[in-house]
Amino acid sequence: MLTRKIKKPIQQDFFKGKAIILVGARQVGKTTLIQEIQAQMANKHTTKYLNLDNAGDLDRLTNVNFEDLNRLFANTDIILIDEAQRLTSIGLVIKILVDNYKDKKQIVATGSSSINLLDFTSEPLTGRKFTYHMFPLSLQEIYKDQSALLKGYESNLIFGFYPEVVKTAAVEDKIRLLRELATSYLYKDILEFQDIRNPEVLGKLLQLLALQIGSEVSYSELGSSLGLDYKTVERYINLLEKAFVVFRLSSYSTNKRREVSKNKKIYFYDLGIRNTIIDNFNPVSLRTDVGQLWENFLIMERMKYRDYNNIYAKQHFWRTYDNSEIDLVEDRDTKLYGYEFKWKKRVGRAPQSWQEYNNSEYIVVNQDNFSDFVFS
Repeated sequence: MLTRKIKKPIQQDFFKGKAIILVGARQVGKTTLIQEIQAQMANKHTTKYLNLDNAGDLDRLTNVNFEDLNRLFANTDIILIDEAQRLTSIGLVIKILVDNYKDKKQIVATGSSSINLLDFTSEPLTGRKFTYHMFPLSLQEIYKDQSALLKGYESNLIFGFYPEVVKTAAVEDKIRLLRELATSYLYKDILEFQDIRNPEVLGKLLQLLALQIGSEVSYSELGSSLGLDYKTVERYINLLEKAFVVFRLSSYSTNKRREVSKNKKIYFYDLGIRNTIIDNFNPVSLRTDVGQLWENFLIMERMKYRDYNNIYAKQHFWRTYDNSEIDLVEDRDTKLYGYEFKWKKRVGRAPQSWQEYNNSEYIVVNQDNFSDFVFS
């Protein structure tokens, strides 16, 4: 069984007088994780699990006051609420529980997107919650050591990191699972909770984004291709980001005359989903987009690595108007770290204009040293 890196920090935050909010895409393992925690702690604590996809459980938390909640949870130490975004008043319900029980009980709520859950809980739970983001599996969770990593990582560039996909051995079965994920789950929360008049456009937008990873994205150009205005494209991308399908990288700039300051790049949380969208499961050796895969792979795995190792940094890309460029900039500890990603084993020199930043480093990440960047 794979041990999730996020499990121990969550348990360490139990009984501190705050709710734990766990968000992440569908099928990344949130329910499995909280049920593991429930089973592990059941010998010392009483627990109650509610899944708000279940109409009966949803009704038990609808239009309730503290007296109703206390009857339901009076003899419970750990309250686990799965798919909490189903209840629009979930923020108020959790607030009532936290304010009355404080550190005597632990409330954990999960949500398969941040479209509603973080919106519903943001104001009511100010100062009353710890929020965790659960990603698909990380390299550190899959591979026991660097030797295993170096033998297996190319598969992750094609099939990604969803737990069920990783655990499945046959290529045909991996592809079937990914297609099921991409068709049945990818847009589910968006379509259920948002007013999307033309769902087919979401699929077409994702295809365009999947072909442009690593490139700066123009909302106006995307709109022209899709017959949408700029604001609608922006809204759709924002929804896809809240559903943990894609994420945006903004540009780093302190010199607006020389450096690009407004553009965005868009990457996918999981490359298996990206490759499913463009229907390309060819191995790395046959790909023409391996540079794009490598860039998305390293940026995403670095995000997981920082998150699980408590490394705080603002992340950007960097480009000047004369086309000097760095794939990833980390702004951390009052220093700038510029990372350039090369699939082939090449070492480059830092752009001259980058060297003008006094407190900065420039690192080329390739197949020889990437494990130090995302694994060790």
